[in-house]
Amino acid sequence: MRRGVAWSTVIALVLLAAPAMAAMTIKLGVVTKPGSAQNIVAEKFKALLEERSGGDVAVKIFHSASLGNETEILQQIQMGTVEMGVITAGPFDTFDPIVRVVNYPFLFKDNAQADAVLDGPLGQEILSSLESSGFKGLCFSENGFRNLTNSRRPVRSSADVAGLKIRVMASALHKAVWQALGANPTPMPWPIYTELEQGVIDGQENPLWVLEVYKFYEIQKYMTMTRHVYSPHIDVASLKWWQTLAPEMQGMIETAMRDAAVSQRADNRAKDAERLRLLKEKGMQVEEKPDIASFRDKTAGLKEMELYQEPRVQALLAKMLAATR
Repeated sequence: MRRGVAWSTVIALVLLAAPAMAAMTIKLGVVTKPGSAQNIVAEKFKALLEERSGGDVAVKIFHSASLGNETEILQQIQMGTVEMGVITAGPFDTFDPIVRVVNYPFLFKDNAQADAVLDGPLGQEILSSLESSGFKGLCFSENGFRNLTNSRRPVRSSADVAGLKIRVMASALHKAVWQALGANPTPMPWPIYTELEQGVIDGQENPLWVLEVYKFYEIQKYMTMTRHVYSPHIDVASLKWWQTLAPEMQGMIETAMRDAAVSQRADNRAKDAERLRLLKEKGMQVEEKPDIASFRDKTAGLKEMELYQEPRVQALLAKMLAATR
């Protein structure tokens, strides 16, 4: 009898000493590997929310496309089997065409202008629109300004793009941009190192951090600082799941994600000069001052395309163009 009491006491003490289990676990999907821009947002969000919730909420990050590509992650968020994601804006346009507005070529002049617009009423209009597709749009973090790389030749003007086989995201707009420039755009899920290495595609277009983290300098000789699209991430939650949460929890999650996004944007921009130095050091030939006017001329007609003809998309694009003029 005494032995039974003793064992009961030991078990009780062990249970008291063990860390308390979180009351809720949030599954958060990203397609990229640790160290990437999406993962930096996700890790910061995890740290902030777990601390601010006093351990009541745990965040489990599924990285490196372990849940599938970005379109597949979005489908799981829609269904509520994954609660949250940090997703590049491009793949959203198959769910809600209004997102095409933010990826319009040469829309933003610089980071400050992108922040002012996306953190303001026009950005909120995009985030709110996502609810009709089953997403709770929380905020924008960033991928960054996209630049062209390829393994075939230097690109100094849009004429040099002709015939290049360029990997693009699963986005009707991104495909249209490179078709207008005379390339052969090839939609392809991430990652793409092997396809570049084997010559299945000639090049790709992404922000500087991608070339560093994924070591594209090993297989891409030429980079052109086109800065043709400012590429944000849209940080989202499953609307189905979101509506089950108490307002206090919603507020805590939303604030933590916004704080994480602001932190990540600053971190990303602070590292770009060093990234450019590294890419040159690794042997990439960088065209820092291409003929941007030639790129603008060939993409200027995109606003007249069917992609932008839905009235609410057309109206928001007009407001965006006015705000960034």
